Amino acid sequence: MIEIATSPATTTLVIAGDLDLAERDQFPEIAARVVGLRRQLLVIDMCRVTFMDSTGAAFLISLADAGRKRGGATVLRGCDDRDLFVLEVCGALELFRIDSDHRCEPATPPSGFAVVDPTG
Repeated sequence: MIEIATSPATTTLVIAGDLDLAERDQFPEIAARVVGLRRQLLVIDMCRVTFMDSTGAAFLISLADAGRKRGGATVLRGCDDRDLFVLEVCGALELFRIDSDHRCEPATPPSGFAVVDPTG
């Protein structure tokens, strides 16, 4: 699932689930909507991405490249090391600013149960 939110200067994409070949059909429409908004800053929230392959990376790269051509910037927020590695292998990590300070709230509230380590 991909949600788009806007403010006067920023477009934020919140991505949940897989960003891969199976989701490819929705990428052109979303890219057209994001590019059409013409905001200077694109923030891509990846906190709830469960898997990204090279198809998902190509989608993110196309968004960052379109923004860069207009003089804008693209920020990846909540991206884990695995997803950063995919972008690095694709040779595109330099297209993004990385927000490594962002921390999302957990997807589910704490249960109140403590995890007990049986080894000690």
